[in-house]
Amino acid sequence: MFRRFIRHHRRRSLRRAGSVAAGGTPVVVMDLAGAQGHFGALGRLTRVDLRLVAGADTQALLQRLALPEGVRAATPGADEQRVSNLSRAYRVNLTVLALVALFVGAFLVFSVVSLSVAQRTPGLALLGVLGLAARQRRWLVLAECAALGTAGGLLGLLAGTAMAAAALRWMAGDLGGGYFPGIVPALQVGPLAALVFGALGLVSALVGGWWPARQAVRLAPAQAIKGLGAGLSGGAPPAWPGLALLAVGALAALAPPVAGLPLAAYAAVALLLVGGVALIPAVVDLLLRHWPRPEGALALLALQRARHQRATATAAVAGVVASLALSVAITVMVASFRDGVAAWLDTVLPADLYARTASSSASADQAWLPPGFAERAAAVPGVLRVEPARVQPVVLDPHRPAVVLVARPLADPAAVLPLLAAPRAAPPGATGVFVSEALVSLYGARAGEVFTMPVAGRPQPLWVRGVWRDYARQFGTVVMDDADFRRLGGDARINDLALWLAPGAAMADVQQALRDALQGVADPGLLEFASSAELRQLSLRIFDRSFAVTHYLQAVAITIGLVGIAASLSAQVLARRREFGLLAHLGLVRGNVVRLVAAEALAWVAAGVLMGLALGVAISLVLVFVVNPQSFHWSMDLVLPWLRLALLAGVVLAAGVATAALTARQASSGPAVRAVREEA
Repeated sequence: MFRRFIRHHRRRSLRRAGSVAAGGTPVVVMDLAGAQGHFGALGRLTRVDLRLVAGADTQALLQRLALPEGVRAATPGADEQRVSNLSRAYRVNLTVLALVALFVGAFLVFSVVSLSVAQRTPGLALLGVLGLAARQRRWLVLAECAALGTAGGLLGLLAGTAMAAAALRWMAGDLGGGYFPGIVPALQVGPLAALVFGALGLVSALVGGWWPARQAVRLAPAQAIKGLGAGLSGGAPPAWPGLALLAVGALAALAPPVAGLPLAAYAAVALLLVGGVALIPAVVDLLLRHWPRPEGALALLALQRARHQRATATAAVAGVVASLALSVAITVMVASFRDGVAAWLDTVLPADLYARTASSSASADQAWLPPGFAERAAAVPGVLRVEPARVQPVVLDPHRPAVVLVARPLADPAAVLPLLAAPRAAPPGATGVFVSEALVSLYGARAGEVFTMPVAGRPQPLWVRGVWRDYARQFGTVVMDDADFRRLGGDARINDLALWLAPGAAMADVQQALRDALQGVADPGLLEFASSAELRQLSLRIFDRSFAVTHYLQAVAITIGLVGIAASLSAQVLARRREFGLLAHLGLVRGNVVRLVAAEALAWVAAGVLMGLALGVAISLVLVFVVNPQSFHWSMDLVLPWLRLALLAGVVLAAGVATAALTARQASSGPAVRAVREEA
């Protein structure tokens, strides 16, 4: 089967004979001879499909065919593999973001079950005295967590399916990012996927309940039934496990990608989070050890209990630490990325007006401007200067999307390309090019080395003069001077124009004049125009829309953390009924109990906020300098939006203390206090 993909600059009238079932972007199918005749491509082909007989040796056949230079062989699944690779990093990162809620949910289960075990210490002790073994107490707690995880998993499946259907309907498969235009995928939820998602909820609950189950195992029934059990009020755990986890996480962040994905970096983020949560008691002790002695018995009681019962802080604020750390990390990453994109746009969009013949780099070489149009455009009133460019996709690897070759004038590369270092001078006789960071990551095209790629259908040795940042094309861009492109056999066709306008020139008049210049030689609708301001605004709007989902995930994570505080402190207040009964006999009223719990929570939440900020900055370093380069093959500078981070930390601190006060007020209600007095 022979195929020819071509789009010409002349308009042709065609009769629609029928339709074909083809998903994705719009496509037109027509007879090969008709396409060649209508579009001036007689005798020219771009692809030949071969169907082999059963058992044929593909490699032997290729050797016999002796394909000419510039022609490559590809398996039938190569196109599908390229499309899959195009979105793989995006899909993996989106999946990891979705797992954030499960990760924070595990800390929520840990908080609730930990203090539930502390609250139920007398009951567990009684069961132990009656013959329930330590191992059976552990399985009892884990069985409760499994029931909780199963119920949560089922509810999560229903809610997640509804949210996915709404997202696909209103934001398409890329959540409004515009990466896959024209593609609206259908909702797909198979039995296996539902089983996996439900199992993840169950595993999350079991992981969160593992440590509280160990606390139930360590319980001494004879002492606990007399009210002497420590529960979570014992000595704080040592700091070395948390420090060890942080060290291992830092080392994991230095590991290379696995199968092109930053799996080790994701593991590093998890290790940093768990290590930071394990250090909460040490941070509380460090924060309160040298705190000035407060005035008043109530404030002193709150300070001493917050310090000496700091092991309880881990269960109370673990969810806040995890959610705040992830929120800070995402905030820093998005701010760094957006700042980098804005600076990049300032460099790559120096002209006032841009005209192109195709909406994407993949189809750029199927539509070009007629010969001499750049000269006619330069003569249009109001145009000061015109810079033409040739954009052409080049396939280097059948299993990866095409690399984009851009041929344009390069009198001063440092002024028109965001280079990572000063440009190098090419050796005499060598053809110098500039490659994007993706070419370095995927193909090893480093500065100062020779890189071979097809130019005008023939492999050419190219000397890399420098590396530049390209946030528009994930799989690589090569920029060379247009004179070198023509010298290597490339034609003089162009498909992009950059135009500098005279002061006071009306952009609409210039656009109309350029369309008039195409009359008689090409279709005036061939050109698509955009000003630099429009392109910048559109690019940043697409960026903000793409990352809008992260703001919702941040809100969900922080809400889960605050729910963890509410549940933990509620269980804690109920577990401290004897203490509150004694304080009531000493004259404390309900308002004093609320202030006491709020003051303790203030110390713990403050330590959690500090740890969350520190962990968030550390995780942001992994996201900015490891995850993004390994996933998308581009780098960025770190930007710390201190005002936004301070506001986020202040909101979490205030919400945590307010949640603690409200929880204490509800949990220390009149009936609870009366029950305490009866017990006392």
